[in-house]
Amino acid sequence: MSKLKILNNKYLLLALYVPFLLLAHNPANAIPAIQNWHTSNGVSVYFIPVRELPIVDVQILFNAGSVYDGEHPGLAMFTNALLEEGAGDWSADTIANRLEQVGAQFNTSVQRDAAIISLRSLSDLHSLQQTAETIARLLKEPTFSHDSVERVRQQMITALQTRFQSPDTIARDTFFKVLYGNHPYSSPPNGTIDSLKTIARADIQSFHQHYYTSSNAVIAIVGDLDQSIAEQLADTLVGRLLNVKMINQISIIPSISISKTIRVPYPSSQTHIIIGQVGIKRTDPDYYALYLGNHMLGGSGLVSILSQEIREKHSLAYSIYSNFIPMRQTGAFLINLQTRSDQTDTAIQIAQNTLRKFTNNGPDIQLLEDARKNVTGRFSLDLAGNDKLTSILGSIAFYRLPLDYLQTYIPHMNNITLDQVKAVWNMHVHPDKLITVIVGGEKQISPTLSTEKQVSF
Repeated sequence: MSKLKILNNKYLLLALYVPFLLLAHNPANAIPAIQNWHTSNGVSVYFIPVRELPIVDVQILFNAGSVYDGEHPGLAMFTNALLEEGAGDWSADTIANRLEQVGAQFNTSVQRDAAIISLRSLSDLHSLQQTAETIARLLKEPTFSHDSVERVRQQMITALQTRFQSPDTIARDTFFKVLYGNHPYSSPPNGTIDSLKTIARADIQSFHQHYYTSSNAVIAIVGDLDQSIAEQLADTLVGRLLNVKMINQISIIPSISISKTIRVPYPSSQTHIIIGQVGIKRTDPDYYALYLGNHMLGGSGLVSILSQEIREKHSLAYSIYSNFIPMRQTGAFLINLQTRSDQTDTAIQIAQNTLRKFTNNGPDIQLLEDARKNVTGRFSLDLAGNDKLTSILGSIAFYRLPLDYLQTYIPHMNNITLDQVKAVWNMHVHPDKLITVIVGGEKQISPTLSTEKQVSF
């Protein structure tokens, strides 16, 4: 391993460890302020200086997630994955060498809402400049060569074939498909094998041209920089992108009128179960109270209500959790568990009954106070590490959350009352309108649960 790689790995470990110590010793002063401005071509930049180590982390988020795949599921991820395969007259090897020379790390990912470019660099000007110039060229001048397109196409198809061997993944994909119907959120960002086979190079070029623009991007920067240098960094990264205004029309989220149960045949002794419904948007003001409520129901590990009922009292599952997945449009709320196939009916019945009881009656005041202390107590630690802080800052930027979000998070949580939790939970969660997906096992479900549909792939 080169000295540069060893040095970079050492900084990576310290970046996780040193902020933890700082926050643990002084949590009151650990919540950083966000600095915000726009580049010359209109990209909104969110910046937090962190001086402990000579490292800079960046996320560039484009409003270019799989929600815009259209007739080609997987197109957003296909386009994103090809960015590092060639740019201008640089080959993939040239790009990799340029980043390795300065110890930089580069990653791409696609969610339903966003396409994300992540990078980490040492903060000295030479390393930062070479890293930024490299990324800028990838964003502006990707070649999408025929060989690269075919190679990445095969990699994505192989990855999909592997996904089909995971019952948990099958359950999640089926849940989103049934929950969202014809809405673009129903399709997994990875796409489908049939779609990936038909996506042409021209489709990829068009997607990049329309969605990788300055008007469609935000930047989150965390690290050892003055704001003046951060401004130069942002301009270098995205200053060459065109400021093209996009009008993105997305269909309305379909409503759920009745409960549905869907079984997907899969040879396994364990049955994978997802129970859920539509949840909330990320910008919904009820987010805080729902988050606190879910922490009590199924978001706090072994001490959650669901875990106590399913695991401790009835020994039906090793683990069970619930969570909201808020997005730009209405995201999902789900409960996830695995159980022995001969216990499927019982596990589903108890999970649904527990959700119904929590929705109708709410938690007691002691449970609320315990959850509040846990959530607020660990918030500062959730910010410990440049990578974690950059990820949170990227979400703040992409979803246009308030600039004082980090400072007001704990006060928001502290001001939530028991009545508020009960009210918002009753408003958003409807136990009589649940989608239940079951993957694995042979035993038929009791007809008292809901109408069952057979689904196969």
